[in-house]
Amino acid sequence: MEFIKQPWRCVCLVLILMLGTWSSEATSRNLQDASMYERYEQWMVRYGREYNDVNEKQKRFEIFKKNVAYIESSNSDVNKSYKLSVNQFADQTNEEVKASRNGFKGREYSTKTTSFKYENVTVVPAAMDWRSKGAVTPMKDQGQCGSCWAFAAVAAVEGITQLTTGKLISLSEQEVVDCDTNGGDLGCGGGWPDGAFEFINQNNGLSSEASYNYTGVDGRCSTQATHAANITGYEDVPASNEEALLKAVANQPVSVCIDAGENDFLYYTSGVFAGSCGLEMDHCVTAIGYGVSDDGTKYWLLKNSWGTDWGEEGHMRMQRDVYAKEGLCGVATHASYPIA
Repeated sequence: MEFIKQPWRCVCLVLILMLGTWSSEATSRNLQDASMYERYEQWMVRYGREYNDVNEKQKRFEIFKKNVAYIESSNSDVNKSYKLSVNQFADQTNEEVKASRNGFKGREYSTKTTSFKYENVTVVPAAMDWRSKGAVTPMKDQGQCGSCWAFAAVAAVEGITQLTTGKLISLSEQEVVDCDTNGGDLGCGGGWPDGAFEFINQNNGLSSEASYNYTGVDGRCSTQATHAANITGYEDVPASNEEALLKAVANQPVSVCIDAGENDFLYYTSGVFAGSCGLEMDHCVTAIGYGVSDDGTKYWLLKNSWGTDWGEEGHMRMQRDVYAKEGLCGVATHASYPIA
């Protein structure tokens, strides 16, 4: 009977080996999940995240794992000129971030006849950083309010105010959110910088941040605060023209609107951004300079309004002079600046 028993011994041995392998793999997965969950718990503490119930927490954990996997995969590519990090958006989907943070409501440029004051500029500095010129206020955070358009415009007004008066004053985005109803601007529901510039001009100025502080929610318009700065109008930079944008940014901070809804943008932390994005403009920032990286890559220097935990202390270097006339992420399609 030995010849009958021998094959069964082989089969049993194979089954034991398979069960051992499966058990090892399951243990490995469990350890990986445990490690990831510990990382998730630490992330929750850092960002003060709390959830309504266990199911919501588990749902957010699954999103967190997926986003972390994407970030680590991207960072493993040594050929990329930029890095990503696990930031404050890691437990959200792209759609959720866009709904709460990206508030650009595009419309056609104004039909008013306008000039481009920098059209005849022929020479610009090789690099510019308006922070070093004292024309950029410290980083701000719009919070869970689609007010990026107001922040982009106000930063540009802060810049031109400093350039003309010598005084850097942090101005009130909240006054724009509460009081601007130009052309469909909707506060936390979105808007665009041109509408903000129109409002500031018609309002005969804008209050300081100190006298009309930011709350991050739509509020009742107050007229009690004293205006700290004013503009006489604004101009649009010729669309889809990075050379024209360069001329403008060489002379003052400029509001720009971009497509910022992809993972590479949301989790950007350092380097010259050259990630994937389209031309569905949904977010506005302020171009506060430009330059060339150590490897010769030209870039725009952008001030975002997502706080200092995002990007390079809240800023991004985005690749400049790309093959597309609209610029990377459409940076050259909707640019405008205030006139003092």
